[in-house]
Amino acid sequence: MNRTLKLYIAFLVLIIVGIIVIDSGRPKPINWTPSYTIQDKIPFGLYVFNKEIPSLFPKQKITRFGTTVYEFLDPKYSYSDSTYTVKGTILLISDGNTIDDTSADELLYFVEHGNTAFLSMQSFPKKLMDSLKFDYSTSISLADKMQQKLSATNVKDQKYNFHSASGNVSFSSIDSTTTDVLGYQQTDTVKNANFIRVPHGMGYFLLHTQPAAFSNYVLLKDKNAEYCSAILSYIPKGELFWQSFSYNDENISGSPMRYILSQPALKWAWYLFLIGMLVFMFFNAKRRQRVIPIKEPVPNTTVDFTKTIGNLYLQEGSHHLIIEKKIIYFLEKIRSEYLIDTFQLDETFVKRLHQKTGKDPVLIENVVRLIQKHRNQLVSTQADVIEISKAIEKLK
Repeated sequence: MNRTLKLYIAFLVLIIVGIIVIDSGRPKPINWTPSYTIQDKIPFGLYVFNKEIPSLFPKQKITRFGTTVYEFLDPKYSYSDSTYTVKGTILLISDGNTIDDTSADELLYFVEHGNTAFLSMQSFPKKLMDSLKFDYSTSISLADKMQQKLSATNVKDQKYNFHSASGNVSFSSIDSTTTDVLGYQQTDTVKNANFIRVPHGMGYFLLHTQPAAFSNYVLLKDKNAEYCSAILSYIPKGELFWQSFSYNDENISGSPMRYILSQPALKWAWYLFLIGMLVFMFFNAKRRQRVIPIKEPVPNTTVDFTKTIGNLYLQEGSHHLIIEKKIIYFLEKIRSEYLIDTFQLDETFVKRLHQKTGKDPVLIENVVRLIQKHRNQLVSTQADVIEISKAIEKLK
């Protein structure tokens, strides 16, 4: 592991630890989400109600299910004699409408066969509203509290205070010829029905618009538990089928990340980890390879070789041969660079070389003279080598 990677990891760990430490000292915000699940201890969860429901229905069998109403009731229907193999009450508590059209049809058919359905929610399916001839509405109030009352004689004078945040939903129209109003809610001087009983076939629908009555926040406040017990007392004796959602149900996320994402500290630690990994991958995505060694170019040893050969001739005293080599090199250079014929070193040669190079004709004539002198003698001295070398250098 290289040093850069260690620094990245150490920096990321330091940030995560810092966020966890800072977040652990901060008061956890209250989650006011109306989940209505039996394992939630948040204000609008049903943890307390789930623990107390056996005492609310003593000696009654309570069956919990986490599927849709249709999926639960359809296997219990006998097509041979068009009856249900079970009898009792369906209990549904939710913030919004969780009943699909197929389940609504099944629920109507189940109640028609002499059973009961207790629905406490703030919006109802259109199919039920049309079949049972009722409608509901939501009103806005500036008051902080909302009083709940029941119509029964024994509790008629009892008032239960709910916070207005629980929702101000009530029934705006009902079929007064068949529907019984069992309870009201009052804000300031406005009084609206929020709990009704509607007959259907041989059974009844108990419809309630305040599911907050079963929540942890309301049950543990003042004497509101009495209100919950009073409205549930309208459920007839018999088996209770409660659609109680939990974390294991299909409608609740079963992702392994659910708990991590539900905790702010763990959620931000996870997000920072992902961001850190992306940054690390981005800066390390470049192609890596070994360092390419610098390859020195092959040195040109021609000059060194020439110097070595020249020194060898000089040591051997071959002055005549040295001059011959210099003349050959000089004339070859004139032929290759200036394209001048060097076969005859005459006035024409001198004139053309002067035109090509711009050198003084006297210097050119001096070199020609020394070349011709060398070719006409058999022995040369060191002074001759120096003289012709200087003459050639002046022309370069």
